[in-house]
Amino acid sequence: MTTLSRRRFMAFAAGGTVALAAGQVHAHDNNVRAYPAGAQPGGRDPGPHDPVREAENPDILNPPTTDSGTLPNLRYSFSDAHVRKGSGGWTRQVTQRELGISTTIAGVDMRLNTGGIRELHWHKQAEWAYMTYGTARVTAFDTQGGWFVDDIGVGDLWYFPPGVPHSIQGLGPDGCEFLLAFDDGNFDEDSTFLLSDWFKHIPPEILAKNFQVPVSTFAQLPLPADEYIFAGSLYNRPADASQGGKKSALHFTHHMLAQDPVKAPGGTVRITDSSNFPISKAVAAALVEIEPGGLRELHWHPNNDEWQYYLEGEGRMGVFASSGQARTFDYRAGDVGYVPFAMGHYIENTGKGPLRFLELFKSDYYADISLNQWLASTPPELVKQHLHLDDAFMAALSLTKHPVVN
Repeated sequence: MTTLSRRRFMAFAAGGTVALAAGQVHAHDNNVRAYPAGAQPGGRDPGPHDPVREAENPDILNPPTTDSGTLPNLRYSFSDAHVRKGSGGWTRQVTQRELGISTTIAGVDMRLNTGGIRELHWHKQAEWAYMTYGTARVTAFDTQGGWFVDDIGVGDLWYFPPGVPHSIQGLGPDGCEFLLAFDDGNFDEDSTFLLSDWFKHIPPEILAKNFQVPVSTFAQLPLPADEYIFAGSLYNRPADASQGGKKSALHFTHHMLAQDPVKAPGGTVRITDSSNFPISKAVAAALVEIEPGGLRELHWHPNNDEWQYYLEGEGRMGVFASSGQARTFDYRAGDVGYVPFAMGHYIENTGKGPLRFLELFKSDYYADISLNQWLASTPPELVKQHLHLDDAFMAALSLTKHPVVN
């Protein structure tokens, strides 16, 4: 039998069953467990199964021995989400309906073709966004009557507070794609307040009176199929604001990739919250890049749940939930991860290239606590009595936080 790699360990045996590699179970490179030939723990799986999905989630099929208890699912893929299409692009969402544990944040993956317009609208929730592809033009209108228009590209953010009307349009030769995050796990894209939808639900005579135009002006309002995301034409970006209006004093966009990163032995971290993006009062974020073999160190967050979006690469996350419960999940580009409030966790790059992901929090500030730094800052004799570790371990602890190690 051919020895298989850790991520390609599934194979069809006689009768359509799955065999694990050569009498060994490679749960992880650092947790190899050997068994006699044919003595796979738990036995083989001769029944119906999906070897492709199982190969993508080796830590579900063959969890490390440290896993314990019944933690809920902490992973969902945008590839499993329903796609809503329009003439100008498409969208799909991962909310609490898709990922039940995700109570604080809902995510939307949206694509706009060149000229495609996410129509003028607003939400009850705050909207935070990260550009993953191409370029876009965003507009907003603040409560002081000020207009905002900006063109943005990959790695840029925007933030629109609840109730602030806005729009997005795809630019360039191939439009754009972006991640949207809303500060409510129960958010639904269908609950958006759409400009065209409201016009259709106002009597024409009221519209005429409000705008001081003839009733006939509204005889050809767009059909429902034309709403939401539609193909449009590019408009000129005004120098200051539309039709001579005043420019907003607020800045709704931010260049996250332009920030100087926190450099660590195994990668980098960029943090964006209200301290450097003042308008972002409901969502704090970190962009984490982990080199092959690197590790987002053991840590937890004391301010809220963590919602993750994986941008590139492959990784695994181990989560400690107290009460002797722990589980391990595997992630790849396009996946959403979730860590409930204060649960300890790590994220390891298990691929051959970089692992990049966003950490999002329903908070105005970013915060984490490093297990290493905490123990280094605690009296050594106290730590040694808890863990029965030697002086060499105590000397290896670091008073400086290294968010990514290798």
